[in-house]
Amino acid sequence: MRSAQAEDREPLQVASGEDGARGEVVRRLLIDGPSTAAHLAAALGVSGTAVRRQLDALHAEGSVTCRDAAVAGRRGRGRPAQVYLLTELGRRRLPHAYDELAEEALGYLAEHVGPEAVTQFARQRAERIVDTVRGELDTASTVAERARILAKALTRSGYVASVDEVGIGEQLSQHHCPVAYVAGKYPALCEQELAVFTETLGTYAQRLATIARGDSFCTTFIPDAPNTNPQTAQPNGVARGVRVASGGRATATR
Repeated sequence: MRSAQAEDREPLQVASGEDGARGEVVRRLLIDGPSTAAHLAAALGVSGTAVRRQLDALHAEGSVTCRDAAVAGRRGRGRPAQVYLLTELGRRRLPHAYDELAEEALGYLAEHVGPEAVTQFARQRAERIVDTVRGELDTASTVAERARILAKALTRSGYVASVDEVGIGEQLSQHHCPVAYVAGKYPALCEQELAVFTETLGTYAQRLATIARGDSFCTTFIPDAPNTNPQTAQPNGVARGVRVASGGRATATR
């Protein structure tokens, strides 16, 4: 019976397309460790030229680095062979279980400390994002200006945020959510995020859609007038002068 290690060292089938072939090179480096192009070509059953093309691309994007191969005894003439190895960025191309780990950690916190600990954690996380632009927010004179500063902080944190003028206010859109999976299990992440946004902006804000609930992106309506009373909202929870379109985008009404 062949060992698992022996099976791992059998040539891997190179998938079609640049990403597939590149992924096979990454996996081979993970299994074999630092390797020369010649070794990778033999392990994958492809030409040295094909492997070098993928290695050059991976090196350019920072997924692999290279160094001279160690030589036993006296080195001969000519350029020494290069050994390639994965960087931290290269390892990120491989599957991870960060979502599951975060969910388990919050579950443990809720069970052993209490649900309020999850709420406190969620609030602290949102405050850390805002704190990166606290100085700019303190000097901003309008709600619209503060909304754009907040969007900049969110983008830096991976949310890909933008702000658009809508009716009597602004719409803050978060086109990506790095914690969407966990937020779907623990709504406190979204709730405390909105609470911190409201305090930061100095006006009542309405969350219209969230990626965690299955919408295309997260949208928050921000009235221009500071300290807007939530009682001015319509029965469906949306401020007068604003209509929610498909996917959670707000549009002005007449």
